[in-house]
Amino acid sequence: MTQSATKSVSDPDWWRGAVIYQIYPRSFQDTGGDGVGDLKGIVRRLPYVAALGVDAIWISPIARSPMKDFGYDVSDYRDIDPMFGTLGDFDALVAEAHRLGLKVMTDIVISHTSDQHPWFKESRASRTNPKADWYVWADPRPDGSPPNNWLSIFGGSAWQWDTRRMQYYLHNFLSEQPDLNFHSMEVQDALLDSVRFWLERGIDGFRLDTINFYFHSQGLEDNPALPPEQRNASTAPAVNPYNFQDHLYDKSRPENLAFLERFRALLDEYPAKTSVGEVGDSQRGLEIAAAYTSGGKRVHMCYSFEFLGPDKMGARRVREVLEEFGRVAADGWACWALSNHDVVRHATRWGAGEKDLHAYLKVISALLMSLRGSVCLYQGEELGLGEADIAFEDLQDPYGKSMWPEFKGRDGCRTPMVWERDAPNGGFSAAKPWLPVPDEHRALAADTQQGQAGSLLEHYRRFLAFRRAHPALAKGDIEFLAADDDVLVFTREHGNEQMVCAFNLGPRNASLDLGDASLSAVEGHGFASSADAGKIKLGAYGAWFGRFA
Repeated sequence: MTQSATKSVSDPDWWRGAVIYQIYPRSFQDTGGDGVGDLKGIVRRLPYVAALGVDAIWISPIARSPMKDFGYDVSDYRDIDPMFGTLGDFDALVAEAHRLGLKVMTDIVISHTSDQHPWFKESRASRTNPKADWYVWADPRPDGSPPNNWLSIFGGSAWQWDTRRMQYYLHNFLSEQPDLNFHSMEVQDALLDSVRFWLERGIDGFRLDTINFYFHSQGLEDNPALPPEQRNASTAPAVNPYNFQDHLYDKSRPENLAFLERFRALLDEYPAKTSVGEVGDSQRGLEIAAAYTSGGKRVHMCYSFEFLGPDKMGARRVREVLEEFGRVAADGWACWALSNHDVVRHATRWGAGEKDLHAYLKVISALLMSLRGSVCLYQGEELGLGEADIAFEDLQDPYGKSMWPEFKGRDGCRTPMVWERDAPNGGFSAAKPWLPVPDEHRALAADTQQGQAGSLLEHYRRFLAFRRAHPALAKGDIEFLAADDDVLVFTREHGNEQMVCAFNLGPRNASLDLGDASLSAVEGHGFASSADAGKIKLGAYGAWFGRFA
């Protein structure tokens, strides 16, 4: 048994407070010369990820797929798409990651499949075949229109007419992504068998895509309208009518809890496995995350969208979100992120207008990695990559193509990783990449920041080492002391260690008086703020870490 495997068995809660590095495989590293990243490319760059100081990698979908939605439309749950490599390549990746002390998690997309999956091909063939009810089928209304008003996240009706069955099928995403019918125990069993397949190959965990979309109401009731003032645009872009509905009946159904308990029971058969669920719900996200993670018998943590939307990570908002999660899920666990493969990168989304973008990105990353919960970092954020402006003729994302130009899709955050400033395509590929490499990204390439004391890359490495050295930052409880304007102060406490964490998220110097408290600084984080008696002095975009003496 390897050293990392031994550690996994001895620490089944490794995931609690873990920092997980998200890899979008199409854009990480190409070794095959086709302009698309692959598993061998991930292996090549694993030393970089390990040197960053994270605990695990999460690889976006790599299962066999026609790639209508870039892997989120699965046609075979038990194989690797040839675009990325083979099962042997995956086994080699897991072995090398474990050798480097990294856990391996992958996306698993089970709310829906591709319309090319053999299950769907059989299901649509007739109303009487063995898999006839494996997907969500419904008769039309008397006038031939869809059975209800449910909408697809990609725009338009969530129902697609099928001429073979003379029925509609449900698709919460593309019409090529039919929704599975989780009310069928046979469907649940088949999916759990596929989960077991990957567990047997030594995977350490899963990121469950669209975890709250598994079940629908069998009554097929219409969703009610949302008042305009409640149409939060974090689940879908503001131009999408999906935001006009309160999605009571097409997702987030109570039946999901029992399935998640089945899923967790399967994971618990294997030592030290974990799961993080993606909750997509603008109205009840924290409550759903609480229900899905509380009690230790469903998923381990939920991937929340609270800091992935347009609302900036201000002091008051951070306190409100963390305290609300603590209230609704006292024994639950969150996983926080600022960027991912579906949203505008936070360097662009929030950084516009900041007087010192470099310093701003440092302080909000330190704040993210100091919050109670686990953390997901998205490839390239440690370099400070912003959103790329992709020309329409280069666009690949069907979401963007359908809503251009008001919404340009997700390609802007999915452009290739930049490894070497002066190499062709930033060192990503010798061939033309599937998405262009922006010139402004080249200046931020990893080789330009490696070993540079003031670089963002070295800041991430330093702060991740600081986090590892202080378990209170990873696993501790949180208590807020102040959240006013740009200043945020809280404590993290675990065992015998307590850490005071203070942040100034703005461009002006700030100070905070904690009264009669006596404070002593803890070094190693890279920020230059100070404290005198009970008063903390914070520079612009500054942070201070210490203890009550």
